[in-house]
Amino acid sequence: MRPALTCISDETRPDAQPNSSKQVKHMSDLTGKTGLVAGIANEHSLAYGCAKAFRKAGADLAITYLNEKAEPHVRPLAEGLGSEIIQPMNVTEPDQVEAVFSAISERWGKLDFLLHAIAYAPKDDLHARVTDCSLDGFLTAMNISCHSFIRLARRAEPLMRENGGCLLTMTFYGSERVVEDYNLMGPVKAALESSVEYLAAELGRDEIRVHAISPGPVKTRAASGLADFDELLEKAKAQAPGRQLVTIDDVGSVAAFLVSDDARRLTGNAVHVDAGLHVMS
Repeated sequence: MRPALTCISDETRPDAQPNSSKQVKHMSDLTGKTGLVAGIANEHSLAYGCAKAFRKAGADLAITYLNEKAEPHVRPLAEGLGSEIIQPMNVTEPDQVEAVFSAISERWGKLDFLLHAIAYAPKDDLHARVTDCSLDGFLTAMNISCHSFIRLARRAEPLMRENGGCLLTMTFYGSERVVEDYNLMGPVKAALESSVEYLAAELGRDEIRVHAISPGPVKTRAASGLADFDELLEKAKAQAPGRQLVTIDDVGSVAAFLVSDDARRLTGNAVHVDAGLHVMS
C-alpha cells in the first residue's frame, strides 16, 4: 500500500487558527515578467482572454495587431491592459517581426513568455477536402499557422536565454482525430504540435519551455471561418462530460499558469482546455 500524502495548507498547519473556513484561492504570480501576445483580433479572441489573465497576474505586455484594419479593434484592448508596446506584426513581414522584438529588447532587455495565437488558411482550401487542397493553400496555412511559431521562437530565444521562459501556441483536437469541417487545419495543427515537442527538446537546456494549448470550440473570429461552426459548438456542449463550453477566460487561466514559475517543470505538452471533450470522441 502506498503511503498517504499529506498536504500542509493554511487549514492543516499546526499553528492554524480555528474556524478557518475560507479557502485560499491561488493565482499564478507573473509580477516582474514580460510577455508578447500575438493574435488578438477583438475582445472575443483566445489571445485576449490570455492577455487579461497575464496582466491580472502582474505581467507587463507587448501586444501586436495584424494591420491598420485590425488596429482600432486591438489598440483599445491593449491600452486597457496597460501594454507598454503596441505594434503591428504580420508574421509574413520580417521587418515587422524584427521591429517588435527590437522594441522588446530596447524596453525590457528580456522576454519571459510569448503567446502565438495565429492561424490562417485560404477560404477555398479550408472549405475543401484535404484531398483537394491546393499546394499554395497548404503552404500558406503552414507558413502562417505553424512555421510562424518557429520563427517567433527563434527570435525570442536570445531574450529568454538568461532567465528561461515559456512559448505558447494554440491548437485544436482536430489535430489528433478527424473533426468534420476542420479539414486542412487538422494536418497543419498536427505539424504545429509536433513542432512544439521538438522546440521543447531543443530549447530546454536554456530552461525555455514550450506548450500548445488545445481549447475546446470557442466562438472566435477565427473559428467563424469554419463551416457549420455553430453546429460544432452545440455538439461539443452535448458531448463534454460537464455539458459546458469553455470560455476565453478559462483558457487564459491555464495560459497564465503555464508561463508562471509554478509550471517550471512542465514542457512539451498539448494541454487540453476543453471540459474533457477530447476524451469523449
